[in-house]
Amino acid sequence: MTATATPPPDTAGPKTPAASVTAVVGLLVFFEVTSGFLQVGLAPLLPDLADHLGIGSAALNWVVSVQLLAAAVCVPLFGRLGDLYGHRRLLRIALAMIAAGTLVVALAPDYGVLLAGRVLQGPIAALLPLEIALVRDRLPVADARRAIARLVGALTVGALAGGLVMGLVDSASGSLRLTLLVPALLAAVCVPISFVAVPESRSRAAGRVDWAGVALLSTAMIALLGGVSGAADGSWGSARVLGPLLLGLALLACWTVVELRSAEPLVDVRALAARTTAPFYLAAFLFGVFYFGSQTPNATFYAADPEATGYGFGLSALAISLASLPGAVGSVVGSLATAAVARRIGYRATLMTAFGLVALTFLQFALAHGALWQMAAGSTFLGLGIGLALGAMPTVIVEASDPTRTGISAALYNNVKTLGGAVAGGVFASLLGAFTSAGADEPGDGGYTAVWLVSAACALVAVACAAFSRRREG
Repeated sequence: MTATATPPPDTAGPKTPAASVTAVVGLLVFFEVTSGFLQVGLAPLLPDLADHLGIGSAALNWVVSVQLLAAAVCVPLFGRLGDLYGHRRLLRIALAMIAAGTLVVALAPDYGVLLAGRVLQGPIAALLPLEIALVRDRLPVADARRAIARLVGALTVGALAGGLVMGLVDSASGSLRLTLLVPALLAAVCVPISFVAVPESRSRAAGRVDWAGVALLSTAMIALLGGVSGAADGSWGSARVLGPLLLGLALLACWTVVELRSAEPLVDVRALAARTTAPFYLAAFLFGVFYFGSQTPNATFYAADPEATGYGFGLSALAISLASLPGAVGSVVGSLATAAVARRIGYRATLMTAFGLVALTFLQFALAHGALWQMAAGSTFLGLGIGLALGAMPTVIVEASDPTRTGISAALYNNVKTLGGAVAGGVFASLLGAFTSAGADEPGDGGYTAVWLVSAACALVAVACAAFSRRREG
């Protein structure tokens, strides 16, 4: 789940009276509840989706990965287009694409169409930045801050409800397609609502869109993930793996040069490489790896039939939702407690603690996952660590950045985290595929252990990044 919020700057000029925008903020809150619902609601249904389409657990990772890949491109692109042509206009376009994509996912007859629908859902990560830009433009500073807090809270509430509601609907209806139509209906309702009372932003930026940067970044990521997907059987040294990987790296190098030379780059590469912020951006990338990348493997592990695979618990979508509930609650508690914890030990120590909890939990998963209570108990601490990290990460990145570039820094954090999740989908699919037994469609227990160990290692490196950063508290 992607969320980034930064306090609005003090700006001159008249603002819309608070009484006239209360309903508008309520509409934006509804969009964010829907966003959280869509981002998390699919997770407990992934095993059933794999059975419905006849795909394996390794291929299932791409259902999450392609959406994150599309989001990594959509976030800076929609933000820039919103600055140029109006944030309400781009919000409407984003909602229409999301509604179309969610309907395609619900009705997809095969794996390829499903992936196409997930690509159309990419702009979901751009909703919150567009909404924040709207309230910053239309409201006084104090009211805008309160509105942003409500938007972020709504995203969390929607995420908490998404998995549980989808599991309940699936259990009651017994139909996967009917269950998937619930979020499609919710997304479709958002489109006409966006035409009701949402005002357009008044400020416009000058300049143009860095289309060369968009094309190079998109192509590079497709090539890199295509190379990783070719290693599903563990053949990392083959031409079908090395070729796309080398092409992707070359395109990424070209993209970096283009961004450095551009007067109006899609992504501020210099901000990524600054000595005060680079360790935190690396930690954000690693956070995306274990946060997004572990969602699909955890769901398929819960659903695996122990008699057929030797592991798992054979849970239904509703049971998976209930088993994941302690982690979701822990995440909400952690995010709400971030400010209080940071006041006592500082934000950097809070971040180190969060990543340490995550590393220990994934290590526990790797060593002890034979009983459902072990996974549920571990998920509570995993959610707590993730919640603390979600609350602390934007603050440490923004405060370590140039005060005049806080908005760009927050957007970069969101983008780097999403890229980490996109890469993780391909890497974890390869890990699971490498542990598939001969003649079997499902990975062995060792594949899941490898995923959890890699996630634990990423969290430990993130601890080191926070420890060796040059952030000053205050």
